[in-house]
Amino acid sequence: MAEYTARLKDLYQKTYRKELKEELKLDNINQVPKLDKIVVNIGLGRSKDDKKMLEVANNTLRKITAQQPVDTLAKNSIAGFKLREGNKIGLKVTLRGNRMYEFADRLINIVIPRLRDFHGVKNSAFDKSGNYSIGFTDQSVFPELSYEETTTAHGLQAVFVIKANNPEQSKALLEKLGMPFEKKKENK
Repeated sequence: MAEYTARLKDLYQKTYRKELKEELKLDNINQVPKLDKIVVNIGLGRSKDDKKMLEVANNTLRKITAQQPVDTLAKNSIAGFKLREGNKIGLKVTLRGNRMYEFADRLINIVIPRLRDFHGVKNSAFDKSGNYSIGFTDQSVFPELSYEETTTAHGLQAVFVIKANNPEQSKALLEKLGMPFEKKKENK
């Protein structure tokens, strides 16, 4: 039985790598920017003690990523936030391989076009290493979730961890994968 590969991974390996090598004028195919992993996380914030909110967030991550989430714990105690070291403060899932490319494909081609008043993802959301963060204020844009599962609204964040030399190369990779960046405004 043949090994299944995600559509986006297949496109990347067969066409996008070669195109990026030419466009970025790189010497070696191994210098081409590469998607390393996608980390999807939910911070519980003020509702960290609410069992229902924890259950809803857990269910959301499990449905949209097809993986069991891991609890994130507080590293320090902060009295002003009534936070003790070791308290649950969120959930996260790390996606790699085929699941990572499947999630990226669904996010770029299904979820982002469903956003209201959408004019493109921000160009400024790259960190100095070239990783890209995208946040959602509401989980209802994911088609895997039913209406009943979206009654308790919460936000989530997806971080695309990219192996690249600089943020410009990371942006070139994401544009190849189909990420719709906002157009620069022209001054008149």
